[in-house]
This record gives sequence, structure tokens and C-alpha cells, in this order.
Amino acid sequence: MVAVMIGVDPHKGSHTAVAIGAAEQPLGELRVRASTAQAGELVAWAAAWPERTWAVEGARGLGRLLAQQLVAAGERVLDVQPKLASRVRLLQAGDTNKNDPDDALSVAVAALRSKARREVSADDYPAVLKVWSKRHRDLGRTRNQVACRLHAVLCDLVPGGHAKEISAAQAARMLEQVTPSGVAELARAELAAEFLADLRHVDAQLSQASKKLAAAVKGSGTTLTEIFGVGPVNAGTVIGDAAEVSRFPGRDHFASCNGTAPAGVSSGNRKIHRLSLRGNRRINHAIHMAAIT
Repeated sequence: MVAVMIGVDPHKGSHTAVAIGAAEQPLGELRVRASTAQAGELVAWAAAWPERTWAVEGARGLGRLLAQQLVAAGERVLDVQPKLASRVRLLQAGDTNKNDPDDALSVAVAALRSKARREVSADDYPAVLKVWSKRHRDLGRTRNQVACRLHAVLCDLVPGGHAKEISAAQAARMLEQVTPSGVAELARAELAAEFLADLRHVDAQLSQASKKLAAAVKGSGTTLTEIFGVGPVNAGTVIGDAAEVSRFPGRDHFASCNGTAPAGVSSGNRKIHRLSLRGNRRINHAIHMAAIT
């Protein structure tokens, strides 16, 4: 039984903590500014309750840094999803009005009542894979933007432009054959050359990110890449977003989390299931790519 639960409502500039007892009665409240001393100030304030547990809202999102600092300080920390705290606030007050102390109190109550408590652990390989898989996705989007802009300029310089996906080498060969006949075409040719330089730069960054992601996947010791169709990118996405697979009681829960399980819309004697559009879409996409491969 938890003696004292301390709920934390994290923000970019400050964090508000509210301590409650087993009967959900408030014991104390503290607001600290976001700084290098934030975890130390919270731990010093909570020293009056030796048997304490911290509940941080969004410990994998906005509250990740504070949660990791508390874990590093030897504290027990639970992750509370924002929707759980909002439900507690709605049931207690009957409305959705909110402020930081009330939010922190709702976080503590949600953690105290929750049967499926998820304890926060120190960042390990899943966090590393999430970093590099996100970097790979961001660079992929950037490359698509640059390539589309290059396509558009080439259409103004070369009749028909380039019909298919373009590479830096193909764009360079096309630009070598362009002879600008006026100031407008000269400006377009110069812009295309800049886009080509951007494309080469992003391609080099994407190559480096792919190597770092592959090395991180190999260093994690995962067997996920043994599945046909799952490479370093898909494996990094799945492991990075799923984090600890032990938090899923079974395969059905994991399928529901990533949206591969059909959504039930049955009513009465009608048993109907439809395609689920909920869940983690990144994991869903990675599984889809593996399946069609």
C-alpha cells in the first residue's frame, strides 16, 4: 500500500506537485521552476514522507526529463496518462475546469486508484532507438520536401521535368543540359542548383542517421530484425515507441495499442468489427510495411 502519492503536473516553465495520503486527503503542495535544481527541490520537499511514490503526468512526453531525474535520484516514479487524470478531474468536480494544483491532485488520485501502474525506469536502448528513428523520419520528410521543390523548378527549366522519383545525380545531369536564355531562367537555374545542394546535404545526413540507427538496433540485441521484412528502421520504430513490451499483458493488448486489432462496434445481436484507426500509427505503419514485404 502506498503511504503517500505525489502527483506532478509538469510544464515547460514550472512543475506543480501535490502530495496525498491513502485516503486521498491533500498533505502538501509545491510549485518549482523548471531548472537544473528542480528534482533536488522536489525531493527535499518530499523528505517528510519517507514512504512516497511519485506520479508524473506524461512521463514519456513533457514530463520525461523530470521523471528521469527523479528515477536517477533513487525515487519510485509512476507514469500517468493525461486522459486518466482528466477523467478523475471530471468525475470529482463534474466539469473540466482546471489549474495546476488541481491537475497535480488528479494525477496523484489517478495513480493511487489505477490497477495497472506503469513504473518509470531509466532510459535504455528503447529511448536511443526512438531518438534515431525519429531523426530518420524527420530527415525523410525533409528530403521529400526538397525533392518536390526541385521537381517543381525543373519543370520550369526542362519540358516535362523529371517523371519519376529524382536523385541528386539525375538532377545534376539535367541541370548540366540547361542553358538559361534570360534572367528569369537564370534565377530558376540558380534556385535549382541550391535545391540540388540541399538534396545532397540531406542525403548525407540520412545516410549517417541510417548507420547510427542500424548500430543502435544491433547494440540492443533485439531479435526483431530476424522477422522477414523488418529492417533497422522498422525495428527502431517499433521498439522505440513500444518501449518496454512487458507493459502489455498479451498480444491482444499490443494489437489494440497499435491499431492492428479490429475495432468492435457490436450492438445487441449484431456482431460487427471494423478497421481500427486508433492506436500508435507509427508502429501500425511499420507492421504494415513488414507485412506487405
